Amino acid sequence: MNTPSLGAPTDDTPVSPLAALGIAVLAISTSAILVRWSSAPSLIKAFYRVAFTVGLLAPVALVRYRDALSTFSGRDLVAATGAGVALAAHFASWFESLNHTTVAASVTLVQSQPLFVAVGAWALLDERVGRRTAAGIAVALIGMVLMSVSDLVAPSSAPRPLFGNALAVVGAVTAAAYVLTGRSVRSRVSLVPYVVVVYSVCAATLLVVAVGNGDPLTGYPPREWVLFLAMAVGPGIFGHTVINWALAHLESSVVSVSLLGEPLGSTILALFLFGEIPTLPLVVGGAIVLFGIYVTAS
Repeated sequence: MNTPSLGAPTDDTPVSPLAALGIAVLAISTSAILVRWSSAPSLIKAFYRVAFTVGLLAPVALVRYRDALSTFSGRDLVAATGAGVALAAHFASWFESLNHTTVAASVTLVQSQPLFVAVGAWALLDERVGRRTAAGIAVALIGMVLMSVSDLVAPSSAPRPLFGNALAVVGAVTAAAYVLTGRSVRSRVSLVPYVVVVYSVCAATLLVVAVGNGDPLTGYPPREWVLFLAMAVGPGIFGHTVINWALAHLESSVVSVSLLGEPLGSTILALFLFGEIPTLPLVVGGAIVLFGIYVTAS
């Protein structure tokens, strides 16, 4: 998902921003694979991914950003809470989608979040949508329709592809809500304190829903706990956190376009690890979606 900048770029960074961005794209490409490997309920996977991420970031926030944590206004806390709830809905719907459709379809559709950010900014914030952006959204929507009905043309091995694809789109919409809700707060609050608050709300929301759903919080084998931690460290820390760092050193359009590598990377990994061979209509539809996102985000 698109993420805000950490701050002003510097010329003396010891790490190549492009190299770091490449590592981050590889890291987030493993997210769907790790989710698919886990046999735990979707809400539990989502909860522990976020909870472990909070556990890793909270010490940094308390040591380096203690003053910033105390500067949250009431309005900012309300916005951050809304963003956390939206993020919980994103993780819950996207993780569940991977139980019903292919990795290629799920990751490509959930990556369409920039389209809904643009539409939401136009509808809710009265931001202007240019012709290029409108054209990109239209192209991507055509591709999404093609992907959603591709199973009717060339059935895949997925158990419930239409349902899974719909959940992935819900994941994209709720990710856009997360971005739009937190946009104003990020102009006033540093990244680490912001995400710790948002992730804490997200984890609490997922915990309440998981408990209400009757999902057990414990009793999982060691393999599952390793996967939960890997989701936090890989896609969470080395993925989205590094992307946030790269945004301080690279143009946002470069980062946005680079994120289109996630569906490709996840699809390749799913091909080799799960034997998931995308059908031709799915490939064509996915390519159209990614092109539309490229036009919209670049």
